[in-house]
This record gives sequence, structure tokens and C-alpha cells, in this order.
Amino acid sequence: MGKKIKIAIVLLGVGFIIFVVIATWWIKIRMEYASTDAFFIKSDTISNVGFKRVSGKVIKLNFKEGDRVKKGDILAVIDDSDYRIKAEQLKYEIQSLEQQAQSLDDKRSKTSSDILTSTKMQTDKVAALKYELASSQKSIEEIEILIAQSQKDMERYKVLYEKNAIPKKSYEDIANNLDTLKKKKESLQLKIDALGKQIDIAENEKNLIKNNRYIISEISKNKSSIAEKINSLKKQLDDLNNMIEDCKLYAPFDGVVGMKYVDVGTVVSSGNFIYSIVGDKNLYGYVLLEEGKLKGVDVGDKATFIVDAYPKERFEGEVEAIYPASAATYALVPRDISAGEFTKVAQRIPIRIKITGGKLELLRVGMGGEIKIKR
Repeated sequence: MGKKIKIAIVLLGVGFIIFVVIATWWIKIRMEYASTDAFFIKSDTISNVGFKRVSGKVIKLNFKEGDRVKKGDILAVIDDSDYRIKAEQLKYEIQSLEQQAQSLDDKRSKTSSDILTSTKMQTDKVAALKYELASSQKSIEEIEILIAQSQKDMERYKVLYEKNAIPKKSYEDIANNLDTLKKKKESLQLKIDALGKQIDIAENEKNLIKNNRYIISEISKNKSSIAEKINSLKKQLDDLNNMIEDCKLYAPFDGVVGMKYVDVGTVVSSGNFIYSIVGDKNLYGYVLLEEGKLKGVDVGDKATFIVDAYPKERFEGEVEAIYPASAATYALVPRDISAGEFTKVAQRIPIRIKITGGKLELLRVGMGGEIKIKR
């Protein structure tokens, strides 16, 4: 009986010592580490991607869930035939307008050349007529002098003829010469009058030709209007070409296809999600630490964690950021305590963990686990 009591006392002593050791270790861990199972793997690069400006039937899907993609890979394609038809129509319109513009250029060039040529011809004609007019006026002045001289000779010969000092023929010759000079003067006067009218007509024609310059102005206005239409259509064509290019959906970054939302043949609208792409190179840990455990936790503190999928694998990290508000603050529907009635709940503070060690290829976005942060 005494021996059994001694064994029991020894066992109780050993148990007590083990309890003390474990309790001491647990208290030390609690004091040195802030631990929680509210730990998750997240990524800075996760995106639901879709066609931005175009809609239509999906004709090609190049990846399925779990496939790895690289930035710039073509993920999906939608039918762009409608956009290409519109682009061809715009090209035809632009080509037609450019031909019209070229025709107007040719017309303006020819009209301008014709105006210059006609103006020069009329200017030369006016100059020639004025020269001929001046020559005729000088000739008539000379004839007037001859007429005045012949009239004097006529009077003198008349006196001599009446005195029978000269023969009748000499008198008649003087009279005939005077008559010829007068007729020549009359002819020159008619010519001068005609030249004056021709000059007036030529000047008017010259002015009319100059006034035809408004035709060039009208042609230029039409050309400017066509040029504006061409520029507008070219902008539309550029936009259509961009939309044709937008019918191809490209991977925004390296990662893995997390979800495929549509199938080939689905008609999608602009903004509809086609794939969810998860980047696997920017993973981080997301901790929701109870506020009572936050004391002593600072940026730069080391941390170790495991994930539920691989409980024997150990990963290392360090505190990268401590959020300035509790997780409840960021909730879509925050808790209303304005009435003063509420049940006290321990708040959790989000902490971002930079992952620094371990088999990172095993980690997946959304995994949960446990973490210990060394204070």
C-alpha cells in the first residue's frame, strides 16, 4: 500500500512538472507570438477580364481553368466581321471623297491657270488697242494740220484761179486733195471711235475674268468641306480598327486561369467577364488579428505560417503593413451602434504579410491557414 502511494505521488509530481513546463511554454508563446487561424493567401494581381468596347459572339477560347498564361497571350476572340464590313465601307467612302478632292484640286488648278492666261491675253489686247488708238489719234492730228494747210492753199489758189493766174486743173487738184484729207480724217475718227468701244469691251471682259476668281474660292470651300469629312471618317476608321483589335482579349499579366465564365458561341456584351486571371508572383498573407493580440506587433516582425492544404510545410514571412482600421470598418454594411445597444465583439485588425520563404509554388490564392507573428 505504501509503495502504491509513493508511485502515485511520483506520477503526480511528474505530471505537475510537465504541466508547469507546458504552461510556461504556452505562456511564453502567448507573450512572444501573436497567433491566429484567421489567415489567408491573397494576390495583388487577380483580375476578371472581358472585352472592353466590343460585343459579339465568342468564336475562340484558348485556355481553360488551371492553364498558365503569359502577359500578352490571346485569351479569347469574338467575331469581328461586322466591324470589318463597316471599316471597308468607311475605306470606300474615304477613297471616293479623296478622288473628289483630287478632282477639285485639278479643277482649281486649271481654272486658276485659265484665269491667268485669259487675263494676260485681255491685258495684252487692251494694250494693243490703246497703242493703235494712240497711233490713230496722232495720225488724225497730222491730217488736221494738212487739212488746215490745204484750206489755206485752196483759198490762195482760188484767188489765182479767178485771176486766171493758174490753170483750172491746179485749182481742182488742190480741191481734190483737201477733200481726200477730210475723208481720211473721217475714216480715222470712225476707227478711233471703234477702238474706244473695243477697249471698253476688252476692259469689261478683263474685269469679268478677274471676277471669276470667286469660282476658285468656291472650289476651295468645297475642298475644305471634303477634307473635314475625310478627317472625320479617318478618325472613325481608326476607332473601328481599334475595335477590331479589341475583339482579341489579351492576358493582362502572367498567371493562371482561375475561372472561365463563358463558352464558345456565347454572345457577350462589352464588360462581360470572360476569364478570371490570378497572378501567382505577387502573393501575400492576409491576417485578421484580434485586437487583444495586436500589442507588440510591428512592421518588420518575423512570422511563420502553415496552410491547411499542406500542414507539414512551413512558410516564412514578415509584417509588411498593419491596416489603420478594423476589418469591420471596411464592411459594405458597417455595424450600427448609434442606438447604444450592442454586444461587444472582439474586433480584428487586418495585417499584410510579405512571404519570404517556403515552397511558394504550393500556395494558391484563397488558401487558409495558421500564422504566428513574433513580437
